[in-house]
Amino acid sequence: MARWISNELRQTIADRAKQLCEYCLIAEADTFYGCEVDHIISLKHGGSSDPSNLAYACALCNRAKGSDIGSISGAREFIRFFNPRTDSWSNHFRLEGATIRPLTAIGEVTARILGFNESARVHEREEMIQFGKYPNDVPE
Repeated sequence: MARWISNELRQTIADRAKQLCEYCLIAEADTFYGCEVDHIISLKHGGSSDPSNLAYACALCNRAKGSDIGSISGAREFIRFFNPRTDSWSNHFRLEGATIRPLTAIGEVTARILGFNESARVHEREEMIQFGKYPNDVPE
């Protein structure tokens, strides 16, 4: 399994995502730390570096997700994370001002673990909204 992501593959993933984090929808240009290529299913869980298993993620989302593939829901069940390759963002999340509201159990565990609605991140989105820089393309 390839751990190294070539510059060409990274650019392909970034272009496919329109240079947006595929989890929280922040534009790479608006982040302090930029975006990274994320293994949706981490290598240690049997994922690959095939483009079908790669997403573009801001550093905050990617660091929070780490190699996790899901979490325990409020109903005490294991729920997988949102998968940008197979899931529709708007089926799992809704933007309410600067807050990203989960609509499903997948949305709930993803939003919680990735810290979408931590106060600093909501404040950051509020500021970007004031300057017309958020939301970006909200995927279907």
